[in-house]
Amino acid sequence: MSATRLIVRGGLVIDGTGRPGLRADVLVEGARIAGVGRIDPPPGAEVIEAGGLTVAPGFIDIHSHSDFTLLVDPRAVSSISQGVTLEVIGNCGYGCAPIRDPRLAREVIYGFRPEVAMDWRDLDGYCRRLEGRGPAVNVAVLIPNGQLRLATVGLAQRPADADELKAMRRMLAEGIEQGAFGYSTGLEYATETGASEEEVTELCRVVAAVGGLYATHTRNRDEGAVAAVEEAVRTAERAGVRLQVSHITPRGGREDTERAIEAVEAARRRGLDAAFDMHTRLFGTTYLKAVLPGWAYQGGREALVRHLGDPETRARMKAHRSLISALGDWSRVVLLDTPAYPQFSRRSLAEIGAMTGKEPLEAAYDILLGEVDHLERPMVILHCYTEELLRLTYTRDACTVGSDATALAPDGPLAGATFHGAYSWASWFYRRMVRETRTFTPEEGIHMLTARAAGRIGLADRGEIRAGAFADLAVFDAEAFGERATTFEPNLPCRGMRHVVVNGVVTLRDGALTGRRAGAVLRRAGAG
Repeated sequence: MSATRLIVRGGLVIDGTGRPGLRADVLVEGARIAGVGRIDPPPGAEVIEAGGLTVAPGFIDIHSHSDFTLLVDPRAVSSISQGVTLEVIGNCGYGCAPIRDPRLAREVIYGFRPEVAMDWRDLDGYCRRLEGRGPAVNVAVLIPNGQLRLATVGLAQRPADADELKAMRRMLAEGIEQGAFGYSTGLEYATETGASEEEVTELCRVVAAVGGLYATHTRNRDEGAVAAVEEAVRTAERAGVRLQVSHITPRGGREDTERAIEAVEAARRRGLDAAFDMHTRLFGTTYLKAVLPGWAYQGGREALVRHLGDPETRARMKAHRSLISALGDWSRVVLLDTPAYPQFSRRSLAEIGAMTGKEPLEAAYDILLGEVDHLERPMVILHCYTEELLRLTYTRDACTVGSDATALAPDGPLAGATFHGAYSWASWFYRRMVRETRTFTPEEGIHMLTARAAGRIGLADRGEIRAGAFADLAVFDAEAFGERATTFEPNLPCRGMRHVVVNGVVTLRDGALTGRRAGAVLRRAGAG
């Protein structure tokens, strides 16, 4: 880390705690904040003039999927350009460690690229590989349940047996010992639908022993969403683990949203350390391959080609209730830009079905068959939220905000990749929820993006501007800060972010990357 001095001078310092902002200077020495107040610049100090700007702690993305894209391109331009300095990865049961079979492991990795060799097997190996890439952002890792199951149960959609559960407990304990901050599940995905409540509870007990976090993409997020959140609460209470319900707002109406939130808030009143987060999109996004049952992948590529090409097997696959088919309205499922099928890009599956004279699900199978060697490419958006529902969720004391996206860059090896929210989640939240609707004051909004998120992860020295804390800072024009990205042009960096400091190093100056990357791969306090 840099051993030089830096002073951010004359800005409105909103320190992340929720307290009123004040005009002050921020002195940085090395990787940490040395003082806040009226400070004369030390001789030789690097100076950032912040007059007329807001100085906040770097924003924390509590729900990121950048596990692999940070290996592909560690610059994290989409994150740094909007003031994000820390990402929590390994969410939704997706992630990069531990792995047993690298080919199978790619099924639960967002942003996988075959040109990056997966030459690690445990969390320590993954973290060392990521450290070697020099990420621009700080990273905290959760152990993904999807990889635990693929390494033991494989693609079978059934509960783990006693030996498999023992092996999963051992791998999870090893990951926690190597520095993971907790454990995540993605129980709605085909790789995890067979996981029983009892087996998840047993795994959560491993995490509870060290005070780690259990983050869950619940088993059902549409008509059974409330029951799924109640299952998460039961699991956490039985295991004695800290609970984080991921993107809690159901794909339904206000009543289900209120009931799902109340299930967590009631648990909080009973004494459970429980909270939730929500992304900032008016739609969900996932891979089109999510329509397939897990058994369709058994046997590898050849078997999948056979299944997708066989009418009888297609009929069997249609019985699988996926997170896409459960939406119940194919006009609300829109295919994003897909190079192999430009004629279908930006159209709903209902439209694609009409264009091809087939049922929407049959059309989806055709697309997957055509992209069988690149199943990571076809993605869909699910139109299932309203701003009213998002606001209802955000305004609860237990809520934090995350991207539910991957870190990207508009040039380089990720230039053609998209993930909605990557360039816009924090900037949209500030523009819409703070500046325009005044749902939150600047102090409240920044608190949600910083100290509140740090508290959920268990980081005492990030998320605030105070002496001794790590110097992660976002300096922005509060009247201009906002997203430029749109639904079909999602890769546009936001406006209004002027300077970003990560661990005392200026990573963004005057809106441009400096080429300096100082992110750290964080390990849980007390890890071996």
